[in-house]
Amino acid sequence: METQGRPKHELTLPRAFLRMCRANRRRPKVADSTGAALTGAGLLARTWVLRRLLRREVLAPDERFVGLLLPPSVAAVVANAGVTLDRRIAVNLNYTASSEVLNECIAQCGIRHVLTSRRVIERFPLNLDAEAVYLEDFPGKVGWSDRLAGAAAAWLVPATLVERWLGLTRDAPDDLLTVIFTSGSTGRPKGVMLSHGNVGSNVAAIVEVFCLKAHDVLVGILPLFHSFGYTVTLWTALTCPQKVVYHYTPLDARRVGQLCREHSGTILTATPTFLRSYLRQCPADDFATLELVVVGAEKLPDELADAFAEKFGVDPSEGYGTTELSPVVASNLPAARGPAAARQGSKRGTVGRPLPGVSVKVVDLETGRDLGPGQPGMLLVKGPNVMRGYLGRPGQAAEVVRDGWYVTGDVAALDDEGFIRITDRASRFAKIGGEMVPHLRVEQALRAVLGWSDDELRLVVTSVADARKGERLVVLHTGLPKPPETVCRDLVESGLAPLWIPSPASFRQVDEIPLLGTGTLDLKRIRDLAREQLAGESADRPG
Repeated sequence: METQGRPKHELTLPRAFLRMCRANRRRPKVADSTGAALTGAGLLARTWVLRRLLRREVLAPDERFVGLLLPPSVAAVVANAGVTLDRRIAVNLNYTASSEVLNECIAQCGIRHVLTSRRVIERFPLNLDAEAVYLEDFPGKVGWSDRLAGAAAAWLVPATLVERWLGLTRDAPDDLLTVIFTSGSTGRPKGVMLSHGNVGSNVAAIVEVFCLKAHDVLVGILPLFHSFGYTVTLWTALTCPQKVVYHYTPLDARRVGQLCREHSGTILTATPTFLRSYLRQCPADDFATLELVVVGAEKLPDELADAFAEKFGVDPSEGYGTTELSPVVASNLPAARGPAAARQGSKRGTVGRPLPGVSVKVVDLETGRDLGPGQPGMLLVKGPNVMRGYLGRPGQAAEVVRDGWYVTGDVAALDDEGFIRITDRASRFAKIGGEMVPHLRVEQALRAVLGWSDDELRLVVTSVADARKGERLVVLHTGLPKPPETVCRDLVESGLAPLWIPSPASFRQVDEIPLLGTGTLDLKRIRDLAREQLAGESADRPG
C-alpha cells in the first residue's frame, strides 16, 4: 500500500531568508534565554556583518565547509545564516560527542574553522583538529563600514539586487545546504548530505500542515546538530515571519517553561523524554499558551500523552522522521489547528499521515513485494526530502536508497486511512531519550572489557520498548566471566557514553544466540527473546 501527497518547491532557502527579513523588518523575529533579541531587519543586518567579518578575518576563498559548535540561540541562528549567505556549507557539530567523534566529522568534511563560543568550550572541553573561532571576539572587529553595509542590506538595497550580488540566484535546489552527522551501523559518524530542496520542501510541508498563524511563537530547544532542530526551529525561523525563541538545552525544564511563559509560546517541538521532565517540573501556567506540541525520535506512550494533556491542556501529537529524510515524514495534528491540520488528522498509536509531497509504502521484509493495509513490513519513503547521499560513501547510500525510495529500517503498517503505525525496528539501533545508540558499538565495548578477542558469538545487544526512555538496551549472552555489575563498572571506566551502558538488570543468559539459516543474526527472534526475558518487569527500570 502506498500513500502520496503533493510536491512543494519554492525559492532556495537563502533567498527566502532575505525576503522574509525584508518583509518583516520591524517584527520581533528571534530571541533567546540570554536576553538577545532581533527583529527581521536586525537579523539580516547582523547576518550581513558576520558574513563580512568571516570573509575578511577567518575564511579562505576555497573553504567550502564551516563547522559550528553552538547551542540553540540567536548567535547560532546568525552564524548559520551568515555561513549560508556566503554560499558555504554550515555543518552543525554535536558538542556532546567525544573529541574523537568530532574530529572524524571534521576530517570527513575537511573543516578548517569551527565557529563556537568560549562558554561552549568551557562546558564541553574538546580537542578539535580545526581552529576554534570565538564569536565573542567579533564585536571589536566591526567597523562603521560593516554597520553601514548591514543597514543597507536590511533597509535600502532591493532584495533582488542583494541576491544577485551574493550569487544566490545561481543556487539550485539540488545544491548542498548542510551535512548532518549520524551514527553508522558501526557507530562511526556518517555525514547525511541535505540539499536546499530537501530542507526547503520539508519546511514548506511543515508550514502548510502546522497552519502557522501570525501570532505563533515557536519554542526552539532542540539542538541544531539534529535534523529536527535544524529544519524546524532553524530554517522555519529563517524563512517564515513567525517569532522563534531559543534555550540552549531542552533538559533545563524550569527555564524552558519560563521561556514559553515569558514569550507566550504556541508551538513546542520536543521528544517524549523531554515532555516527561516538563510534566514533573513545570507548573501548568508555563505552557498555558501552547496550542501545538509535536514530538518525535521515540514512541509517545499513551499515559504520558494523557498526563501532559490533563496538566497543560494540549494533547501532544506524535510524528516520525529520520535525518536522511530532512527529517519529517509524517505527523499527527489536531483538527483545531486549522484546515490543513484537519486534513492531516490524528490517530493515537500511529505517527500520523505523510506530509504533503512525501510518499510512503510498506513492502515484505524478504521479497520486497508491496503489502496491503494492516500488513506489517519494511517502511519505504520517497519524495523531495530524501537525502542526496552520505558524504564520501556512495556505496552505503546506494544500500538504503533504492529507485528513489529510502529504506527506513523500521517495520510499519499502513491503515485504510493512510496512518502509519511503527511496529518494530529492523536496524541495529536503539533510540534512548531520542538519541541513536548503535548495538554493534555496545557489543564491541562489551567484548573489549570482557577480554574476548575471538569471533565466537557469545553475546548480542538488542533493545526493547521502555516507557521512560523510549527504548532499553538488553544484553543476551551465553555466559559471562564476571557479574553484570562489574561489567557495567568496567564500561564506565572505559569511557563509554553513559547512554550506551546497559543496566546490570538488562543482562540475560540464554542457551544460544538466535541465528537465521544463512548464519546471520535473527534480529526479530533476538528482540522477541529479550521481550520474553524481561516480561513482567517494570518498564521504567533504567537501562
